[in-house]
Amino acid sequence: MATILYNNRPATRPARAFNTVLSELLRDTLPTATEPVKSFIPQADILESEAGFELHLALPGVAKEAVQIDFQEGKLVVSGERKAPEAVEAKEGEPQNAPRFRRVETNFGSFTRTFRLPDTVDVTAIEAEMADGILRVRLPFDGKKVTKHHIEVR
Repeated sequence: MATILYNNRPATRPARAFNTVLSELLRDTLPTATEPVKSFIPQADILESEAGFELHLALPGVAKEAVQIDFQEGKLVVSGERKAPEAVEAKEGEPQNAPRFRRVETNFGSFTRTFRLPDTVDVTAIEAEMADGILRVRLPFDGKKVTKHHIEVR
């Protein structure tokens, strides 16, 4: 007959959380950017209400003067640029006092997002405002255009 031994000692927890250990492992193996990229795609949220759509684009650090919004051929085009901070490349023999990028995780450069609008949006009443790094574009419905209509059978 085989003897089965059971270890009833409580499991010991590691001193550090598993996520911390995994993050340290991945941080060392993943390549890091040491200079900003030239373009990026901002994240967008689209909400719908009875009055129309509302488009939210996350644009932290982008000045409202650097954003252009155009409507052409049924599409809303939002474009602009977020400039990277000036960093000086360190040259041999120069002091290391000038700032330089060590790690870049923020998006910089130019961006463009295009959204196809339905015919029910009143293009002449579109409004946009920038606050707290969020561009909010209101796209009201056109009250003259009918998209749904119930027809009663007689």
